[in-house]
Amino acid sequence: MQIAAHEAKIGHSDVASDLKKLIDKGKGKEKGKSQISPPTPIFQPSGELEALLSTSFPKLNFSKMALPDSLKNKINRILNELRNSHKLTKVGLAPRRKFLIMGPPGTGKTMTASALAGELKLPLFSIRLDAIMTKFMGEAGAKLRIVFQELKRNRGVYLFDEFDSIGSSRAMSNDVGEMRRTLNTLLQLIDEDDSKSVILCATNYPELLDKALFRRFDDILNYALPSKTERRIIIENVLTSFGHDAPQLDWEQVLMKSEGLSQAELTRVCEDTLKEAVLNNSSEIQTDSFIQHLEEKQAFRSGHGWEAGNV
Repeated sequence: MQIAAHEAKIGHSDVASDLKKLIDKGKGKEKGKSQISPPTPIFQPSGELEALLSTSFPKLNFSKMALPDSLKNKINRILNELRNSHKLTKVGLAPRRKFLIMGPPGTGKTMTASALAGELKLPLFSIRLDAIMTKFMGEAGAKLRIVFQELKRNRGVYLFDEFDSIGSSRAMSNDVGEMRRTLNTLLQLIDEDDSKSVILCATNYPELLDKALFRRFDDILNYALPSKTERRIIIENVLTSFGHDAPQLDWEQVLMKSEGLSQAELTRVCEDTLKEAVLNNSSEIQTDSFIQHLEEKQAFRSGHGWEAGNV
């Protein structure tokens, strides 16, 4: 502006006019920029926490999951309590925050953690139990304390997957003293936790868990292999998400051949069938192709000696 004024003063009106146009144009760009919301700060673990936690920001919601009504009702109650926690705290009550999730592999336990984080608009922190368990005496307990301190500092959904690896019964014959000490620390930390974070502990083997753990949780979510109705919903959801509306499949055959497969396995079958259709330049999902991929998945399962839900 000073240069433009100087140029106008000494008679260079054209130069002054051009400079003012450039200034006005620049102001317009800055004004446009100011209308854009600043980026939301994203917490990323650092230091020792970086080895113990992995962070994600899911946008998933429960409408994308096929769940039995009993489980849907429980989850809706949990969401209602967490979203309206201020109403409960006013009268001295606390929302449910600590949950044990049990069920066969691939039935939606980890997906539930992502959906809870997505619904509540919270970050999902996955605890790396392999980094917590070490050969040095007392170190595992110390690392657990660091994680639980983080629960208070940064509100989020904290997932302890493969929870049986750390919560195994103290009465097991292969138990060692350090494992007992670590479990005792864990029991104490869960008991003492008064943060606003959500704790999810997922296991495929609930029978291995120490009995003292169960009463530490506010609720237990039981997952199972999908029913016939749920299998159809899962398949339709995956196929329609890729633009294949109301796929014309022989549902009687598909549902018969898909019995015993988990949600994760059904999703993989859908994706494999979609890949084949794309590579063959086909816009339709063929029943024969879908059945073939289902049979391959069933053969893979039985070939590895797997029984339904027992991996």
